[in-house]
Amino acid sequence: MTAAAKHLTPVTLELGGKNPCYVDDNCDPQTVANRVAWFRYFNAGQTCVAPDYILCSPETRERLLPALQSAITRFYGDDPQGSPNLGRIINQKQFQRLRALLGCGRVAIGGQSNERERYIAPTVLVDVQETEPVMQEEIFGPILPIVSVRSLDEAIDFINRREKPLALYAFSNSSQVVKRVLARTSSGGFCGNDGFMHMTLASLPFGGVGASGMGRYHGKFSFDTFSHHRACLLRSPGMEKVNALRYPPHSPRNLRVLLVAMETRCCSCTLL
Repeated sequence: MTAAAKHLTPVTLELGGKNPCYVDDNCDPQTVANRVAWFRYFNAGQTCVAPDYILCSPETRERLLPALQSAITRFYGDDPQGSPNLGRIINQKQFQRLRALLGCGRVAIGGQSNERERYIAPTVLVDVQETEPVMQEEIFGPILPIVSVRSLDEAIDFINRREKPLALYAFSNSSQVVKRVLARTSSGGFCGNDGFMHMTLASLPFGGVGASGMGRYHGKFSFDTFSHHRACLLRSPGMEKVNALRYPPHSPRNLRVLLVAMETRCCSCTLL
């Protein structure tokens, strides 16, 4: 963006952030666990739209933990380290950063690591404090903290106290709950009752807002983002007597006529 600014070149920025995932009490925990585990541990968690943490009540957390363990075992087997379906951390620096985050809160699922393979097991953390490092930076790895909240309002307040995320997720059997999260928060994208499927659709724009980016792309949105919408108006050279109303000297009558003429109305002007 700095390099582009020197030449007044517009840019679109798709950045990252901590993507919240709210899980309502009114849900099927296994369905939620299947979908959350799939898109949290996809590519070993190294995607910018992965859920960075779960917000739910303590009661839902206790229902969700065995369901997450079941999903992880079904996806990656009893020994995820030997699974061909689980990736590795991109480099040693990121491995060390992620392994340090395993010390936050309490490990409820996983937690194993292997430095030689740059392997970190699919992990779920509980009893995580808001001030701990795992809640202060984008995780970008196979670690999923669960933060307890007492209500939907508290979850929304928790989300809104932070920078606007690139993606936001809400799971509930109640469409009203999902719509409430959507209406009262701001994020680059939103998906109700699923993972990052919204970014796979060319019919939907993909991009951030605030700290998570600016602009949008995918499908025609990419074309529009990198195109200049040029305003063009073609007038007739005639009817100069009508146009004379615009010219000085001005009179109250001419002003009234101009104001009427400038009222919002439909026209055939076209963006080129």
